[in-house]
Amino acid sequence: MIDANMARKYTAELIGTALLVFFGAGLTTISFGFHAFGGSVAAGILLTGLTFGLVLMGLVAVIGPISGCHVNPAVTLGQFLARRITPIDTIGYVISQLVGGLLGALLLLWVLHTSPFYIRPRIGLGANGYGALSLLHASGGGAFLTEIIVTAVFVLVVLSATRAQANVAIQGAVVGVALALVILLSIPIDGGSANPARSFGPAIVAGGPWLSQLWLFLIAPLVGAILAAGVFMLFHPQEGVDFGLRRSAQPATTVSAADEGRPAVSSTGRTATGTPAGSQQPSAPEVSGRGGTSGSGGSRSGGPDDPTGPTGPARPPGGMK
Repeated sequence: MIDANMARKYTAELIGTALLVFFGAGLTTISFGFHAFGGSVAAGILLTGLTFGLVLMGLVAVIGPISGCHVNPAVTLGQFLARRITPIDTIGYVISQLVGGLLGALLLLWVLHTSPFYIRPRIGLGANGYGALSLLHASGGGAFLTEIIVTAVFVLVVLSATRAQANVAIQGAVVGVALALVILLSIPIDGGSANPARSFGPAIVAGGPWLSQLWLFLIAPLVGAILAAGVFMLFHPQEGVDFGLRRSAQPATTVSAADEGRPAVSSTGRTATGTPAGSQQPSAPEVSGRGGTSGSGGSRSGGPDDPTGPTGPARPPGGMK
């Protein structure tokens, strides 16, 4: 049964993937379908790669604290193999991402149809392809190998950037730059995917030869994600030993808002303060109205009439001195 927190996460993934496809595939269509940059293919490649990276950076800030901002079935598979998310969440994320990719492509098609110059069979919808659909006319084998490599690199960066010990403040920038770089390399070869949901939506809506080649962009990125997870677990064997520990240890971009209030738990089973996981720290003693509220930094008067003063009973262990 899907509870409210799961619904929030899946909705965030759906919306995030739809926006990534709308902006990324949209600029791809404008750059290479309409030839917006004329004879400057390099300008089109550069702007398209930067668009994917910048959109992902923004999405990390918006939906990262909610769902982790995977917006990519390959990333979700990598997180699952690294034992950071449950099987139920893995299935829910992937379905949400595929639906989001389809909705983003439909929204893009709606916008492009407002132009009298748009002809879908000729211009396409920013879908991926090889052979005659590739700028370099790369073969299917070349496209398959490229997608495995670029996806493995991207997923490995994501897994490393979202470790419990990683700097949360720069996670968005790291994954955004990584996506931009892999897209810049793969655009001339197969249009740049590294994301089955990004390929799924435009290919389904555009149809034709793009749809017949979709299988490659669904399978190859998942193979790359498996390789990335294997390398990551080889480098960090203590990561993700248990689903419960990993969900508590996730930084902001890989854990839901419902888990944000929990203390981080390391792979050794201790919290960030050194307390064994599962044990309770003694609570701070109550402060009377004369001494301020707990945690306010105020001190007690400690007068002779105060039972908690120097002449009062001994304080419990861990109390304020």
